[in-house]
Amino acid sequence: MKGIKIPVFLIMAAFALSCSTPVYDTVVTVNGEVRADKLGATLAHEHVLVDFIGAEQADPVRHNRDSAFAIILPHIEKVRDHGIKTFVDCTPRFLGRDPLLLKMLADATEMHFITNTGFYGAGNNKYIPEHVLNMPADAIAAFWIAEFKQGIDGTGIRPGFIKIAVEGETLSDFHKTLVKAAALAHKATGLPIMSHTGKAALAEEQIEILESEGVKAEAFIWTHAHLEKDMTKHVEIAKRGAWVSLDGFRGKPEETAELTEMVLNMKINNCAVKLLLSQDAGWYDPEIPDGSNYEEHTLIFDYLIPELNAAGITDADLNRFLNKNPGKAFTVKTRLKE
Repeated sequence: MKGIKIPVFLIMAAFALSCSTPVYDTVVTVNGEVRADKLGATLAHEHVLVDFIGAEQADPVRHNRDSAFAIILPHIEKVRDHGIKTFVDCTPRFLGRDPLLLKMLADATEMHFITNTGFYGAGNNKYIPEHVLNMPADAIAAFWIAEFKQGIDGTGIRPGFIKIAVEGETLSDFHKTLVKAAALAHKATGLPIMSHTGKAALAEEQIEILESEGVKAEAFIWTHAHLEKDMTKHVEIAKRGAWVSLDGFRGKPEETAELTEMVLNMKINNCAVKLLLSQDAGWYDPEIPDGSNYEEHTLIFDYLIPELNAAGITDADLNRFLNKNPGKAFTVKTRLKE
C-alpha cells in the first residue's frame, strides 16, 4: 500500500459519516434488540403466566403452551388496542417463565415483549431451588450472565433485565447474596435490575449493596413501591437515581385514590423523570387452565388514567411515565460508579 494516496475528500467524508452516525440506546426483547426510543407505550411490570407450585416442580414449565397462548392472547390484544406497544413480563425462572410463549405473543400481536433472568427470593424462598441457596454470588451471577450472552435454554431468546425478589424487615443473608449477584451480573451485561421489594427500607438496603459493588442506583428498579405508604421515601429514593415503580393496581377506588396521590407527589417533587407506572396484572395459572382468574391489563386505562387526568396529570406526563421513562429504565448499559 506504500505510495498510494487516499483523496482528502474521501478521508473527510468517512470522518463526517463516523461523526454523524448516532449510537442508539437499545433494549433487549424476545425478538432481539430494539431502540429504546422506539419502545412506544410500555407497561413496565406485568405477567402473562405465573406458576405458584414451587421451584422443584415449575421448571421445566408444566403448562400446555398452546392452550395458555389461546387464553392469554385476547387479553394482550385488548391492551394493544389501548396503544401499548411493549409488555415487560416479570415472571422469573422457577415461577413459570416461558420465553417461547412470550415470543408467540409478540409475533401474534406485533408487540415487543421483554423477559428476564434472575431468581425470586420472596415467598420464603419457595421459588429458589435448594442447591441455589448455598451458592455464592459469583456463581449465581454466572448463570444469569450466561443466559444473557447465550440465550435462555437454547431458544436464542435473551433476557432484557434481571429480576430478583426480597422480603422481610431486613435482608436475609441469602437475599443479600441475590443483590450482590445482580450487581455482578449488571457489571458484566448492563442489564437493569428489577427487585420485588415493597417497603423503602429494603430498597435502601439493596441500593447500598449495589453501590458498594460499584453499581449506581440508576441501575435499580424499585418495584411495588406503592407498598411504601410514606411518600417522602419515593422521592428520596428517586433522587438517589433509582427508578420508582408504582405497579400494583386492580381498579379498586381506594387504590385509584392512593396511586393518584403518589403520582402527584412524584410530579410535585420533580421526580416524574424516575417514575414507572404499571399494574402487575394477569396472569394465567396452570392450576386454573380455563384462565378464569386472569385479570385484565387495561385497568390502568379504565380507572387510573381518568383520575390522574382529573388531578392535573397531563398527556405529556403520561407519555413520560409510559414511554420515555421505560425506554431509559430498560436500556441495557452499565451504570457504574466512578
